Amino acid sequence: MRRFGVWTASVVSIVGVLAATGCMYSFAGGGLPPHIHTMAIATFENQTASPDIPKELYDRMHTELQRKLGVRDAPADRADALAHGTIVTYDVDVPVSFSANPQQAVSARRRLAITLDVEVVDQSNGHVLWAQKTLREEADYAERAELDGRTKAIEKLVQRIIEGVQSNW
Repeated sequence: MRRFGVWTASVVSIVGVLAATGCMYSFAGGGLPPHIHTMAIATFENQTASPDIPKELYDRMHTELQRKLGVRDAPADRADALAHGTIVTYDVDVPVSFSANPQQAVSARRRLAITLDVEVVDQSNGHVLWAQKTLREEADYAERAELDGRTKAIEKLVQRIIEGVQSNW
């Protein structure tokens, strides 16, 4: 019993010291280098048959990268960093589930997928801050609601880009 008391007292002491010092532990590294204050987002090259995806992706990236990475927008020739890439595939209209009515062979839900090659470059030295080939996201959508699915997939892709840049330890 005495042994348990010594162990408990040690743990309580350590916790007390950490609490008194404010724990002083924090993450360092990750994210963008300190000299990156501005970012340009280039319209992604489109290798798909859908002409709307580049603008939808650009608009979402423009809003979210500034907001979540704390960078300001700048023209490509003056930006500290540049995000660019290629929309490689856009697979749409894959049936996911079907109507329960045996009289109808109609799909109730569909799925689409978008695949990107993306790169974020420090323009002061050409160093690649983050890159991902074949970054792919899927989204389900209701029959005749492809835009909803595409919006969800683009949101997921942009979130993955942000997480990738932030976790670049």
